[in-house]
Amino acid sequence: NSIIATKTGLSLSDYVVTEAGFASELGAEKFFDIKAQVGNLRTNAVVIVATVRALKYHGGAKLSSLNNEDLEALIKGFDNLDKHIENMRYFGFRPVIAINRFDSDTPAELDLLSKHCESRNVKVALNEVWADGGEGGVDLAYKVLNEISDCTNCYKPLYNLEWSFEKKIETICTKMY
Repeated sequence: NSIIATKTGLSLSDYVVTEAGFASELGAEKFFDIKAQVGNLRTNAVVIVATVRALKYHGGAKLSSLNNEDLEALIKGFDNLDKHIENMRYFGFRPVIAINRFDSDTPAELDLLSKHCESRNVKVALNEVWADGGEGGVDLAYKVLNEISDCTNCYKPLYNLEWSFEKKIETICTKMY
């Protein structure tokens, strides 16, 4: 979404949610280092969307087995989530983790993921909007609102726009990746 679209939204509402794109080192990095700086936008909260299925896949589970409980693969997949949390901390944020729940997620998997997030000092909310409509996202909404209140001026760019292209690229490569 464009700077114009975001600023139009901000002129009409107290809150604007922007889907910055896939992954913290791709969509979020470009949003913060380019769009936010050029557009003079100040973000107050970040949500990382995670699924048990994706984390198990990142942990080595086969696509054909993602519907089966696999705590070992889930634990191995935490490294992926942790890197996204780390990347958002480079920008000054403590992200809220939204767990998009699937029917195949087991209580043990959801509990393990929630406890892992809490151990990383990030808020976590189960997002069940697909099943329960707006009611399924109320907990997530309140946690995001709390982060907005706690983060009135925490955004910091990864690099300065005046830096050389080489220094910007080196910074992105060494921190984001």
